[in-house]
Amino acid sequence: MPNKALIKNGLPVLIGVSVLLSLSMGIRQSLGIFMPPLTQEIDVSVSGFTLAIAVQSLSWGILQPFIGAWAVRHGFKSLLMMGAFTYICGLIILGTAQGGFAVFIGAGLIIGFALACTGSAIAMAVASRSSPPAMRSMILGVVSAAGSIGTLIAAPIGQVLSQTYGWRFGILGFVILLCIMIPAAWFAGRVDQLPMPASPINENNNAKEIALIALKYPPFLVMTIAYFVCGMQLVFITTHLPSYLEICGLDPMLSAKALGVIGGFNALGSLFFGWIGGKYNKLFILGMIYILRSIGIAIYFFSSPNPENTLIFAAFMGFLWLGVAPLVAGSISETFGVKWQAMLMGVSFMSHQLGSFIGAFGGGLLYDALGSYTLAWQIGVGVGLSAGITQLLFSLTKPTQTPTLATAQ
Repeated sequence: MPNKALIKNGLPVLIGVSVLLSLSMGIRQSLGIFMPPLTQEIDVSVSGFTLAIAVQSLSWGILQPFIGAWAVRHGFKSLLMMGAFTYICGLIILGTAQGGFAVFIGAGLIIGFALACTGSAIAMAVASRSSPPAMRSMILGVVSAAGSIGTLIAAPIGQVLSQTYGWRFGILGFVILLCIMIPAAWFAGRVDQLPMPASPINENNNAKEIALIALKYPPFLVMTIAYFVCGMQLVFITTHLPSYLEICGLDPMLSAKALGVIGGFNALGSLFFGWIGGKYNKLFILGMIYILRSIGIAIYFFSSPNPENTLIFAAFMGFLWLGVAPLVAGSISETFGVKWQAMLMGVSFMSHQLGSFIGAFGGGLLYDALGSYTLAWQIGVGVGLSAGITQLLFSLTKPTQTPTLATAQ
């Protein structure tokens, strides 16, 4: 299909998947604002709530490769619609919870499954298939940027409703917002009607063979391992920043403002890294992002928090937040094509979500044990610098093989 025709036919898909990702990620990244009032009202500890968020991340990551492979075989529309309805069900269970089990099921397992169907891996695969190769990196940046706008909207709405009427009404507000996901999923699902671009690898291989080819390819393997740190750092911040600010005696509304600032600057960062990823080495840029994030975390947590430096920290981290998504997605589509992109992003994303599990639950365990987040952020900085430097150095070396020549044997 010529580029102009692909852009015309793919535009409704791109709008739909942008709205879908915006709501899916925005609400997910804002759940931490409910931790302080929820743990005070019902019999759930900080580590109990963070366990649910950690299980959400883990189930999302474990399911993602299988969800991606399912989309290759059966199409995206039914998958996206199912994810939207499941997300709503998970929030309803969370909003009516009376104890830890319901929080674990609603915020953990069910929303984790919904995110595997509607999150960044699937959204990036849909966007890649809807984009001309020459414009793909930039378009992935635009869709990733849209994924950050949801935080800018959802976090303040949830915080205001929670402070005014209680945390259950805050979650009800999220349920109403999520209803918009249903028509967005329907439009995004029209990607199934677009032709499949040619792949640089053998399209007759099955999912297992493709995964083995990718995991034997050193650049993909290093990128996947480094992705672990990305998940650990980001989920630690979204889950524990509200609690940290409350401990420091700051206005609870500051956490919502910080998450909103993260969302706003995330959009700018995603656009920037989508653009620059089309011009320079994507893996080198990933390494720089991990290093800069780690430096930012160290500076913020080493200093005494106040409204000014909290918002500056949020802006800095927001700019570096989802910028990794178009870089990872673009690298995979360039190397392996778009047919199996959803599944291969799922393989890489599984590592990301293992890191998310550690960031959410590990941070809660360390806080409950030590009464402080100091050790948690120190670990995050240390492994972040290690991963960033490794990714940076490896990006400068030429791989000894190409995936087109690799075999699954």
